[in-house]
Amino acid sequence: MLTPLAADSTVTVHASHGQLIMAACVSIALIIVLITWLKLHPFLSLLVGSGALALLAGITLTDTFTAFSSGMGSTVGGVGVLIALGAIIGALLVETGAADEIVDTFLEHTSEHRLPWVMATLAFLIGIPLFFEVGLVLLIPVVMLVARRVHAPVVLLGIPALAGLSALHGLIPPHPGPLIAIDSLSANLGLTLGLGLIVAIPTVIISGPISARFMAKWVPVPAPDTFDTDKNIPRESRPSFGVGISVILLPVVLMLARTVEETIGIDKGSAFGNALDFVGEPLVALLITTFYAMIMLGLRTGHSLKETSDVAGGSFGPIAGILLIVGAGGGFKETLVETGVATVIGDWIHGVGLSPILAGWLVAVAIRLATGSATVSTITTAGIMAPAAANLTDTHTALLVLAIGVGSVFLSHVNDAGFWLVKEYFGMTVGQTFKTWSLMETILSVTGLVSIMLLSLVI
Repeated sequence: MLTPLAADSTVTVHASHGQLIMAACVSIALIIVLITWLKLHPFLSLLVGSGALALLAGITLTDTFTAFSSGMGSTVGGVGVLIALGAIIGALLVETGAADEIVDTFLEHTSEHRLPWVMATLAFLIGIPLFFEVGLVLLIPVVMLVARRVHAPVVLLGIPALAGLSALHGLIPPHPGPLIAIDSLSANLGLTLGLGLIVAIPTVIISGPISARFMAKWVPVPAPDTFDTDKNIPRESRPSFGVGISVILLPVVLMLARTVEETIGIDKGSAFGNALDFVGEPLVALLITTFYAMIMLGLRTGHSLKETSDVAGGSFGPIAGILLIVGAGGGFKETLVETGVATVIGDWIHGVGLSPILAGWLVAVAIRLATGSATVSTITTAGIMAPAAANLTDTHTALLVLAIGVGSVFLSHVNDAGFWLVKEYFGMTVGQTFKTWSLMETILSVTGLVSIMLLSLVI
């Protein structure tokens, strides 16, 4: 049976629907085995899985990686640039001491019983431009220091911080997962960002400060006294609190401004409408913020242009692996689309009457549990759900992106590097890590889904 493909398809597939579903299941299982059991890098695992999918779906040997190469190229060419700019902004915040200044300013103006809420707020703000791992490294010393000062269990302050970082990682661009899902589903970035912030607020509150109160009683682990919390940058040499916050919020404001312009119906042909359209483009918004950060955090604080540029250049090394994984995920997604697998699954979801939002969450949860990778879960699920999103409204497409994002962080366990990172930082046992970090991720995912489903009823 010749499976119909899109008009611009670059390959020809001869396979029944049953064969396509089998090919998808085998290729995803192969990726899971390679990542989880054989510990093969996700980039190579996705590459091998894409090849297996193509061959099992009946693509000729010479065209095995045609769709993969096309998908990887377009993904890195689009999303990769945004990730790179986000990395520069994050590096400037950290290396110039601006992030430390934001943290210290918040801590100086809060009472002890409000500290869990301050930690969640800090993580929420810092989590907008910074990758999860960078935000974690930045906030953990603060959590340990404050927990020792007030003699509080480290979980009481650590869980709110982790909740803020994890929620932003799964919901808000320019993090890799949301960006690739927005690209795959052709969602409106500004609308997704705005709705993501709305969903993130109750999600962080419930999974962070509120849940931490109970977890701290179950796991009253004190902060390790060996943790190094010394500041490397004197406070007088750091950028001001206001400057640091402005760098974090600028891209959010620019991208949301474009969405507001589209919502209230400003004439796109006017000079003002054209300006908002231009600065609201994700690439332009992040590029403007990058140069603003270089000027305000670098040049204005006494650093030379070379020193500032060196910080920007130094941010690219750590994200090389992320870019390869995201690119390979785009290649796997394109293979799903070109073989017709995504269309078959999308038609099945539509046929059984399952809400695309719920279906996206369930698929993301399953892949997350199997691979331990939020990014792999988001990328794979977005490719599978792309056809199902074709007939959705702009708002529901954005909500589908968010549902995939919160599903991708469900129940972190032993196959997730983040599980072991949190365990070692907090000095907990495996069981204690399940009772805190893993439970928090599960609460975050479910709360996020409930918030998204409620939003879908009113917008």
